[in-house]
Amino acid sequence: MNNQSYLQKIDNQLFSNFGLNFYVYRLDLAHLPIGGNKYFKLKYNLIQAQSAGFDTLLTFGGAYSNHILATALAGQALGLQTIGIIRGEETLPLNSTLAFAQTCGMKLHYLDRQSYRQKDSEQIKTELKTRFGDFYLIPEGGTNLWAVHGASEISHEIDLDFDFICTPCGTGGTLAGLVAGLQASQMALGFSVLKGGDFLNSSIATLLTDYQAISSKKIFATNFKIFTEYHFGGYAKKQPALENFIQEFQSTYQIPLEWIYTGKMFYGIFDLIAQGFFPFGSTIVALHTGGLR
Repeated sequence: MNNQSYLQKIDNQLFSNFGLNFYVYRLDLAHLPIGGNKYFKLKYNLIQAQSAGFDTLLTFGGAYSNHILATALAGQALGLQTIGIIRGEETLPLNSTLAFAQTCGMKLHYLDRQSYRQKDSEQIKTELKTRFGDFYLIPEGGTNLWAVHGASEISHEIDLDFDFICTPCGTGGTLAGLVAGLQASQMALGFSVLKGGDFLNSSIATLLTDYQAISSKKIFATNFKIFTEYHFGGYAKKQPALENFIQEFQSTYQIPLEWIYTGKMFYGIFDLIAQGFFPFGSTIVALHTGGLR
């Protein structure tokens, strides 16, 4: 299946009223088994880990983290051991995300929330190395400069002259990568799934500054905007309005969504369209980033 077969145009009266062309780029169907945006965020991290001779990957995430699951799948496919450091206490039975990661061979280790907030400290890193030995460390959400490099390739797969490209945001790595791959006339829109997602603006600005310093690419670092009002209570939280929207969307377009990432983004996009946010005649691409296992 070529890349253009993942690009799905959808339509309704709302889009027509504002003269919009709306496409969904189905990353949930591409680059399997990892799939979604995680393929791009992990791609160069995995190359670095293997070239440096590591046989173990260690990373961080919440109990519903797509990144935890994708890292487990990548490790299984490449014959690497994987360790997932999970925020909070163990809850049994495991949810579907963690259960699937475990079946892929990932070892799960839990950090209380206070310790988890210190996960980037040298003390925590030393404790983890003492417990697990040597490993290649992938940050929470997979977000680092290698992730930005990988995610910058997403827009190159889309053979379409679009004006806006949209993605859900957790740690911001995918959005930073999209911005790094844009033309001057294009804009990337991020929809934070976290309550208090204002920190993403500075995080993404830092990622872009650091990436431009090591990259020969021309980056238009102001070509993004983050919406923080569509979190529906915070990470892995949902409300009836979101559930109703997802049900109607799936019924209308036969595109599956989940309520942690993609459902919140599509809800936000439809709301912005209704508000007249997008200029008449705009072409919009929404990234379906996966997260359905």
